[in-house]
Amino acid sequence: MFVLGVDPGLSRCGYGVVGVAADRAGGLTAKAAGVVETDPAAPTHERLYTLQRELRALLTEFHPTVVVVERVFFQVNAKTAVSVCQASGLALAAAAEAGAGVAQYTANEVKQALVGYGSATKEQVQRMVASVLGLPEPPSPPDAADALALAVCHLHGAGLRRAVAASVGAGGGT
Repeated sequence: MFVLGVDPGLSRCGYGVVGVAADRAGGLTAKAAGVVETDPAAPTHERLYTLQRELRALLTEFHPTVVVVERVFFQVNAKTAVSVCQASGLALAAAAEAGAGVAQYTANEVKQALVGYGSATKEQVQRMVASVLGLPEPPSPPDAADALALAVCHLHGAGLRRAVAASVGAGGGT
């Protein structure tokens, strides 16, 4: 099972693919991480097309079960918020097109799940991602680390989601 995390952005869109590692006693392992960059001088529609093409390629290469996209919760800069939302929409549509499940978490939810503190710094998130994935050093750039963190957050909560679903299916829910 692979999970593709996407830290959406029009100029820099982070991605991270995480799977369950058989050789690490059920631990998690990073399969890929990086950033899709688009030319800020190019027209928006061309930049979106570049991003769409790259996201489709990642989905084709890794066949993730779930795509986890950071949910935009708050942005001070309206122009930035619009471009992040456009990139987010592309990721969500590409996941649906590929038949993958979709999940969304805010940055604070990811930080809380991974670091235990919703206002953790980028460096704290990077260090925790490295620790959880057994990486020799924190992943960089931060966009890639954030994407890996999204995938890890989702995988860490998978057991709880299964238990709740089983409980509800067995008549234990209300």
